[in-house]
Amino acid sequence: MTNLSNHPEGELLLRTSPRPSDTNMNGDIFGGWIMSQMDIAGGMMAIEIMGGRAVTIAVDAMKFIKPVKISDIVCCYGKVIRVGNTSLTIKLEVWVKPILRENETREDNESFIVTEASFTYVAIDDQGRKRPFTKRERSL
Repeated sequence: MTNLSNHPEGELLLRTSPRPSDTNMNGDIFGGWIMSQMDIAGGMMAIEIMGGRAVTIAVDAMKFIKPVKISDIVCCYGKVIRVGNTSLTIKLEVWVKPILRENETREDNESFIVTEASFTYVAIDDQGRKRPFTKRERSL
């Protein structure tokens, strides 16, 4: 399932930059922080499409390909890959734009994929029970 192309699949859902408090003792960004950004991006897309509350119920396996640094711009892209009656699955990819990395060549400053996973969301009502939904088109 790994995207081996040199460009992201799907639409840009989120751009952010990690802070020093998001790093481990080696100065790399925690994988959990990256996963949380993916869930935020996918959750917003799910809520728009489902027309109301949605919760994450599953995430497929994730493999981290390259480390993320503090100065990097983290970009999360997503596209819907499955729509059910009460749930949908969104393929999410995290790409990085390295901005201030020292001692790297121009080629090293090109955007690269960090990880990808499919997140499944379920539409819920005000009592937290599953509810059916009709897919809505998103407008930006």
